[in-house]
Amino acid sequence: MMIPTTPRAELDLERSTLRAIRRRLLPVIAVMYFIAFLDRNNVGFAKLSMSADIGLTEAAFGFGAGVFFLGYALFEVPSNGGMVRFGARKWIARIMISWGVLATAMALTTGPVSFSILRFLLGAAEAGFFPAIIFYLTLWFPQKVRVTVLGTFILAQPVSNAIGAPLSGAILMMPPVLGLADWQWLFIIEGIPAIILGLLAPKLLTDRPQDAAWLSDSQRTWLIGTIEKENALVARSGHGRFIDGLTDRRVWAYAGLNFGMVCGIYGFGLWLPTVIQSLGDFSVGQVGLISVLPYGAAAAFLFFWARRSDRTGRRALHAAGAMTIAAVGLLGAGLTTGVSPLVGLMFLVVAAMGVYAATAPLLSMPSSVFVGAAAAAGIGLVNAVGNVGGFVAPFAVGLINDATGSTHASLAFLAACLILTAVATALYAGRRPEGRVAVQDR
Repeated sequence: MMIPTTPRAELDLERSTLRAIRRRLLPVIAVMYFIAFLDRNNVGFAKLSMSADIGLTEAAFGFGAGVFFLGYALFEVPSNGGMVRFGARKWIARIMISWGVLATAMALTTGPVSFSILRFLLGAAEAGFFPAIIFYLTLWFPQKVRVTVLGTFILAQPVSNAIGAPLSGAILMMPPVLGLADWQWLFIIEGIPAIILGLLAPKLLTDRPQDAAWLSDSQRTWLIGTIEKENALVARSGHGRFIDGLTDRRVWAYAGLNFGMVCGIYGFGLWLPTVIQSLGDFSVGQVGLISVLPYGAAAAFLFFWARRSDRTGRRALHAAGAMTIAAVGLLGAGLTTGVSPLVGLMFLVVAAMGVYAATAPLLSMPSSVFVGAAAAAGIGLVNAVGNVGGFVAPFAVGLINDATGSTHASLAFLAACLILTAVATALYAGRRPEGRVAVQDR
C-alpha cells in the first residue's frame, strides 16, 4: 500500500500509527513494570514487620535488600544475549515467570542468610527485564518520541509504589493465617501476579512491527521504514554487533552515570518506609498511606518532565536537573525530619519527584547510540553497572544508620551521590549529540 505523500497526510499517518502502538503495547508493558517494582521494593515494607521475626539489623537489611542488584547485574548481559537469540516476547515471559516464583519464595525467609540468598536469586531471575523492555521499545518507537514513551513506561515505578504502599501496609495489618505471618503473605500475594502475567505475555506482545497484524498496511510500512532509516544512520558508525555494545567507551560512561542515579533511586526507595516511620509514631498502615504522597507527586512530575525533555531535546539538562532537585529534597529531609515531620515529608516529596524524573532522559541517551544486537548489549551493560548502585546505596545507608542511629547522615550521602552524578551528566552528556537532540530533527 502506498504511503501518503503530502505533509498533512504523513503527519496523520504517523499519529495514527503511534497511537495504535501506544494503545496496544504500553498498557501491557506498564503493568509488567508495575509488578516488577512491586516485587522488588515491597521488602522495604516487609522490613517493618519481618526484622523482629528473623533478627535483621539495619545493616543486614541493607545488604540483603541491595544484594538483589548484584544478582541482577551479574546476569544482566547474559540475559540480554538470550533475548537476542530467542526474541524479546518469549524472553520477557520467561523472566516474569522466574521472578514471580522467586518473589513468592521470599516468604520462606527464616533469617539474615536466607533473606540475602533469596534476594540475590530474585535479582538473578529478574535480570534483563528492564533493558529488554527498553530494547523492545526501540523496535516500535522512533527516536523523537522515545523519552516520552520511556517516561510513560517508567511512570509505573512511582505508580507501583503509590498503589503498592497502602496495599502492603494493609497486608501487614493481617493476623496470621495458615501459620504464616503478615510479611510472608505480603510476598505471596504480591508475587503471584508476575507468574500469571508471564504466562500471558506471549499472547499480549508482538515481537516486531513486521508481525503486527493489528496495524494497517500503511501504518506498518511507515513504521518499518522510519525505524530502518534511523537504524541505518546509526549502523553507518559500525556499531551493530553485540560486542560493540560492550566495548564502546560511551556505554561505559553512561553506565557510570546510571550507577550514580540508581544509588539515589534505590537508596531512597528501599529505605523510604523506614524514613517515614522515623518522622513520627506511625503504624505500618499509616506509613503505607503516607507513602502515597511522594510517589503520587513523582508520577505526575515524571510525566511532565519526560514530555518537556522530548519537546526541548535537552535530555542531558533534564536528567541533571532532576537529580539536582532530588538532592535538594534529600538534604532538606535530612535536616528537618527531627525538627518538623510535615516539612520533612514535603522534602521527601521533592526528592521522589526528582529521582524518578531523571530516569527517562538519562536512559534514552545510550539507547540512541546503537542498533540491533549492539543496542541489546549496550543497554544491558548500562543497566548492569547501574544496578550495582542498587546494592551499594541501600547497604551503605544501612551501615550509616547503624553507626549514627538516625537517617540524617544517610540522606546526605544519597544527596551527594546525586549531585556528583548530575554534574558529570551535564559535563559529559550535555556535550554529546544524544544529549542535545535538535528540535527540528524531532
